Amino acid sequence: QVQLVESGGGLVQPGGSLRLSCTASGAIFSVHSMGWYRQAPGKQRELVADINRGRDRKYADAVSGRFTISRDDAKNTVYLQMNSLKPEDTAVYFCKQEVADYGMVLNDYWGQGTQVTVSS
Repeated sequence: QVQLVESGGGLVQPGGSLRLSCTASGAIFSVHSMGWYRQAPGKQRELVADINRGRDRKYADAVSGRFTISRDDAKNTVYLQMNSLKPEDTAVYFCKQEVADYGMVLNDYWGQGTQVTVSS
């Protein structure tokens, strides 16, 4: 079994910054793609950013140029640096990691979600 633990959410003023972290633990042989998603009230969950093992990154248009995704494979951790935050970035942020276990079975695992609120 694999567990993902997120941290770093909170309340920030418009224009401010936050850094989210998500660490996986458990029966992990390797981690393939890592990503961040968000879900605002009344809306569907959407992709914010993801990064593969080759460090290729993809961003949603709404966050491109403001958010940066990175990973530390030694720690099975993915980060999301969020700058120039806007009220419309308010949402619950979820991380997802695509994990291969020791039997080489690939599964997606999700974090519990962390609230990000951008408000003055």
